Amino acid sequence: MSPETSVLARYSEGAAERQEALCCPVDYDRELLAILPQEIIDKDYGCGDPSRYVQQGDTVLDLGSGSGKICYMAAQLVGEEGKVIGVDMNDNMLALARKYQPEMAEKIGSNRVEFVKGQIQDLALDLAAMDAHLAQHPVKSSLDLIALRAWQDKQRRETPLIAENSVDLVISNCVLNLVHDSDKAQLIREIFRVVKPGGRVAISDIVSDEPVPEHLKQDPDLWSGCISGALQEHNFLQAFIDAGFIAVSYDKWENSPWQVVEGLEFRSVTITAMKPLNEPCFDKGHAVIYRGPFSKVYDDDGHVFFRGQRMAVCERTCKVLTGPAYGDNFIGIAPLNDNPGVPWCAPAGTVRPVSETKGALHHQDQCSGGGGCC
Repeated sequence: MSPETSVLARYSEGAAERQEALCCPVDYDRELLAILPQEIIDKDYGCGDPSRYVQQGDTVLDLGSGSGKICYMAAQLVGEEGKVIGVDMNDNMLALARKYQPEMAEKIGSNRVEFVKGQIQDLALDLAAMDAHLAQHPVKSSLDLIALRAWQDKQRRETPLIAENSVDLVISNCVLNLVHDSDKAQLIREIFRVVKPGGRVAISDIVSDEPVPEHLKQDPDLWSGCISGALQEHNFLQAFIDAGFIAVSYDKWENSPWQVVEGLEFRSVTITAMKPLNEPCFDKGHAVIYRGPFSKVYDDDGHVFFRGQRMAVCERTCKVLTGPAYGDNFIGIAPLNDNPGVPWCAPAGTVRPVSETKGALHHQDQCSGGGGCC
């Protein structure tokens, strides 16, 4: 049995009857759970709570939405202006999640949740549309298969399931490990594709402390049980960096492993990251001060920030470092005089002369154009 087949079978069973072995202990927000139907809660399987990263007005994409629990929790947080999209490939789970849509829309105040059928490693292909196409054009020969692939390419290009740069926040709860190893890099590239510039990622998943040996990967129960498909803890972070994300970090790390198999520790983590802003680099005289406690730090663009020094940065970098992705690690300082700037970024380690920013803290609250400088 292939990993994909075992996952479909295991979670179809999970849609019919609760599977205790698929659950990690998670402390969810009880207020958000209060209005959810008990069946959705009972038949949800996860290892974290990515809903805590949702902000009002967000368009949220939940990968592997299952029973819809995290989607319905997120829907209470995005507000009237927000939207939640759940994507899953399992018809039984989709049916369970959709079963309660009218009830949840009435409780929340509007129908702001949508469930779509797709593979999370191919977010451009609408599997419901493909099912309808195959009903009319079944594959009976190699020529039919070639025609199907051409149809798929056209669908991805002209009517993608999830459009490029359309999502504020991608969340997932213990699903990435279920994707075949050969598809994991494509999966993370797809996440990068659909997130807006400046958009965020919050992924709860299982990681291993050591690479998982092949004989464990071949065990369908371990794979479908969210264990043997886990990425090694460093490789999990590196995969998001390789895809182009910045501010990649572990926001949650369970001290105690969830499972130990043949000496390998498998634990629940939550990773957060940001897609870089799609803006040119203009030096307008901004600076940032790294607060500490380390003597210096580097960002993913190769900038170095010495503790307590006014480091020269472009406007774009100022926005990023003083925004939510980097927390309260940096103090942003706007330039003393407003100027159009030049398309240039100071070499790493350049200190901004105090004369260029003196007094700016007292008369300007933000980076030019917004972004959280104080």
